[in-house]
Amino acid sequence: MALRIPNSTNSTIMEMNLPQLEMLKNQLDQEVFLSMSTAQPKVVQTKLNMLNKSNVGREYLIPLTSSMYVPEKLHDVEHVLIDVGTVYHVEKIAEDAKDFFKRKTDFLSTQMEKIQPAFQEKHIMKQAVMEMMIQKIQQITALGTA
Repeated sequence: MALRIPNSTNSTIMEMNLPQLEMLKNQLDQEVFLSMSTAQPKVVQTKLNMLNKSNVGREYLIPLTSSMYVPEKLHDVEHVLIDVGTVYHVEKIAEDAKDFFKRKTDFLSTQMEKIQPAFQEKHIMKQAVMEMMIQKIQQITALGTA
């Protein structure tokens, strides 16, 4: 019995060639990666909890980009700049920033609960695609040695 791919035009994994399977696997990898990116507000919220007067003067690594950090001493624990999207930053009082990220985390958690079954299905589908890729590679290898 062939595994059916949801939302496809009646194609099956078994009928796909190796490049098609690779493309499908890459697409599923990207979709599964999206499910993991929702943890960022929780990380930020944890970092905001470090903002207290006892940490004034401590040196931290401050992100300039996603992969470049600079050392800087903590001077103000009352005010923070938060990235609200599309390179816009807003100055907030630390407690307001904590509330903002708590609401954002709660919203994302609720949304994730709604779409979790779809992500589980995609994970299962990715495993099936990888198994089929292995079978096809073994078939190609066997034909090459024959």
